[in-house]
Amino acid sequence: MRCFTVPLADADLHVEAQGDTPKTVFLHGMGGDTHTWDLLWQALGEAFPALRYDLRGFGLSHERGERPFDHADDLLVLLDATQTGPCNLVGVSMGGSIALNFALGHPEKVSKLILISPALVAWEWSEQWRPLWRQIAACAKAGAMDEARQLWWRHPLFATTRDGPSGPILYDSIMRYAGKQWCGDHHKSMLPDVDRLHALEVPTVLLTGERDLPDFRLIADLIAASSGQVQRIDYPARGHMLHLEVPEDCARAIKAFLASPAPLRYSQSVRQ
Repeated sequence: MRCFTVPLADADLHVEAQGDTPKTVFLHGMGGDTHTWDLLWQALGEAFPALRYDLRGFGLSHERGERPFDHADDLLVLLDATQTGPCNLVGVSMGGSIALNFALGHPEKVSKLILISPALVAWEWSEQWRPLWRQIAACAKAGAMDEARQLWWRHPLFATTRDGPSGPILYDSIMRYAGKQWCGDHHKSMLPDVDRLHALEVPTVLLTGERDLPDFRLIADLIAASSGQVQRIDYPARGHMLHLEVPEDCARAIKAFLASPAPLRYSQSVRQ
């Protein structure tokens, strides 16, 4: 494993890579960091050439100032700096929304797309979701960061992971999250990606959990229905954090998808 820093104009990205020529880039979710991928990387094996990094403001990636930014722009600089591309992108939750947004904006830079329980850029969150998020943000802004972390840990999003064998890993991840983005995020405002899903040109595999929350189930339904490039694999009795709940299954799906020689031209749902 090699660790290094990619400098941006107003931030530094902490990057970890394995293999001489990494071809697959991993993007973590809200409150995560590079360690989000530990179990999945173990399942993929040390011979799998890949790169993962802490998104701006998360983990060991530091910002300088509060200028408006775009995660997709950061990813573009990272790929150019590491001479990685066209690449495969793997994103979970918020990282999935960034990966999809990047693939829509820069399809020539992406060979294949792996989305795990993805969000969508500028998604209109449901009335079920918003009160829970507001409560966490209010605690963080009031300086009660430990309480905010506990609320996040108990969030329904993590119900199927929290009580499983990977629960302690998730708990440790949440407890080390600094919580800056709960207090305020200066990401640039963007138009909803839901309006351009039909333009997705990159072959995509969509990994979803049957017991994920309704917002994410709806997002997955829309992605699967909007493009003939998408194959969906739906895991019964699993939730949002598939890379923690079933890392071996995710690894098998990713390897099989990346090994497929021809682009997908259909949409199907596969029950696992």
